[in-house]
Amino acid sequence: MHAPLSPRSGEELRSALAGLLDGLPPRQAAQAVERLIASYRGLTPTDAPVLRDRSDVAAYAAYRMPATFEAVRSALEAFRDRLPDFVPASHVDVGGGTGAATWAVASAWESDADAVRRTTVLDWAAPALALGAELAGTASDPALRAARWERGIIGDGLRVPDGTELVTVSYVLKELTDAGRAAVVAEAARAAQAVVIVEPGTPDGYLRIIEARDRLIAAGFRVVAPCPHSAACPIEPGQDWCHFSARVSRSSLHRQVKGGSLAYEDEKFAYVAAVRGSLPEASADASAGPAGPAVSAVPARIVRKPQIRKGQVLLDLCTAGDGLTRQTVTKRHGDAYRAARGADWGDEWPPAGG
Repeated sequence: MHAPLSPRSGEELRSALAGLLDGLPPRQAAQAVERLIASYRGLTPTDAPVLRDRSDVAAYAAYRMPATFEAVRSALEAFRDRLPDFVPASHVDVGGGTGAATWAVASAWESDADAVRRTTVLDWAAPALALGAELAGTASDPALRAARWERGIIGDGLRVPDGTELVTVSYVLKELTDAGRAAVVAEAARAAQAVVIVEPGTPDGYLRIIEARDRLIAAGFRVVAPCPHSAACPIEPGQDWCHFSARVSRSSLHRQVKGGSLAYEDEKFAYVAAVRGSLPEASADASAGPAGPAVSAVPARIVRKPQIRKGQVLLDLCTAGDGLTRQTVTKRHGDAYRAARGADWGDEWPPAGG
């Protein structure tokens, strides 16, 4: 089993964000967030940055970075579970803004002084990059502190360095035109060994993920997560959508903007993680071979919150062989029943070692 993801990066990020709005009146911060949310929810993609100045960036970072971090972190956890031998030596965060995904990568694969991951954040908004660099400078992870923050085109004209081992694209495709989305995915596929794309867990976010998934497969990539296969998605468009959920601690700014008093909220997200080429399935003692890191087999993934009823658990699964299925696990299944009661939305099924 892979070591659990480190909680340190998340704790350090929350600490760095806590003081971000010092000096900015709470009402002004809330108004900036509300305006930016309206921009992001608009139906017209843009070819210009939405974040314009430091006050915009500070307010939106304090509001959105925790949710983006947790969503990307969850996607990377599923990715890492299936590629236990893959440790990226280089990472490019496309459209990374203030760098939430880079913090998530640091949580998944901690660097040390002897093996510092080469990290680059690309974005078109200079104020976001400046604030991201400021936040990363407070991190204990050496890859975060040494990250490069570069301004560039996100869309047609994007350039990712050849041989990049991991590219992340989180909450970016929504902002782009059709041509821009195609260009970003094509460039990530051209340059990278592994690509992880995250979008909001909405019907249209899912459609953008499926579009990107199809492009990655056409470019010779193999889907690692969440799908247990690289065949066509069994969900009928317009009838349902595939998405998952990550728990996010709510700050005072979250509560001020959204109302309510809960200390947390659940971030819904859709994602695809894929690797280049046809990599071998891993056995219990497999190691990386010439073709690349071994991929552990996953028969199914839980795609809805498990329904726990008296003496039974209902699991909605996406499977490699049978598409979408529902499995009922009862007390008579013994260990499987106990595992099902502890299973969560997005988990592999059956659990590793089960």
